[in-house]
Amino acid sequence: MKSNVVSMTDLKSLTLKGRGKVRDIYDFGDQLLIVATDRISAFDVVMPNPIPDKGKILTQLSKFWFNLTKEIVPNHIVSTRLKDFALECHPYEKVLRGRSMLVMKTDVLPVECVVRGYLSGSGWEEYKKTGEVCGIPLPKGLLESSKLEEPIFTPATKAEIGQHDENITFEEVEKIVGISLAHKLRTLSIAIYKKAREYAEKRGILIADTKMEFGMKDGKLLLIDELLTPDSSRFWPKAEYRAGSAQKSFDKQFLRDYLISIHWNKTPPAPELPEEVIQKTRQKYLEAYQRLVERDLSTNMVNFKE
Repeated sequence: MKSNVVSMTDLKSLTLKGRGKVRDIYDFGDQLLIVATDRISAFDVVMPNPIPDKGKILTQLSKFWFNLTKEIVPNHIVSTRLKDFALECHPYEKVLRGRSMLVMKTDVLPVECVVRGYLSGSGWEEYKKTGEVCGIPLPKGLLESSKLEEPIFTPATKAEIGQHDENITFEEVEKIVGISLAHKLRTLSIAIYKKAREYAEKRGILIADTKMEFGMKDGKLLLIDELLTPDSSRFWPKAEYRAGSAQKSFDKQFLRDYLISIHWNKTPPAPELPEEVIQKTRQKYLEAYQRLVERDLSTNMVNFKE
């Protein structure tokens, strides 16, 4: 398969600020260059094998959603066009094209803003034990993957690489960022989720849940990082949805399920992934992009425009 796989960037003439699980970040003073690599993590551990084109899919989907939701809340994007980047970036065009964003630098809020419209993942596990999710009581008798009457805001801590995010209550968010800002985060997160859910349902995808990040810039709240991608959300095929069990998905749940099936202990080092798992994961990400952005992309070669 012809594909420009980028596992890690090494843009020597630029100032590397840091590497996340997926993104390499370069510092340009009051701006940052975020480059989405093809790395993939599961259970907060980075896998040894990249997923071809994944970074491009994440960047283009985020770009799409940031544009769709900008009337709800402004975001940090300055440009995704290479011609707008600093001249020092231009020699790295082959690496950067389609997978990079120039963004405003912000003071990142230390809270993951999670919204759930369906009961799955850690929310389902918590509900089975307590009948609640992040301190929010839910009706009795819900099943795995049940649709909730109204989306709920279920925040989490922001974990370091190799550590797990932990669900926290809204009251804890108030203590971390202040009462007024906490309420604003909840309102905006739910509004973004609702708009995205309505859009996606018309295209055959249920967005079960998603997580967002926000930052402050000159006293202004901005939506940052990535948005509504298969890395940060659960995407389910609407036509096959049935409450009562785990769902088929267009996200990395397929990879998680594989890792569970081989009884990996969820601690580093992660196991090598079979080629079949790599290609099926890629195809799921690609299909999510195709359905949501409604572009017909070749399964063998992905040519994203800026």
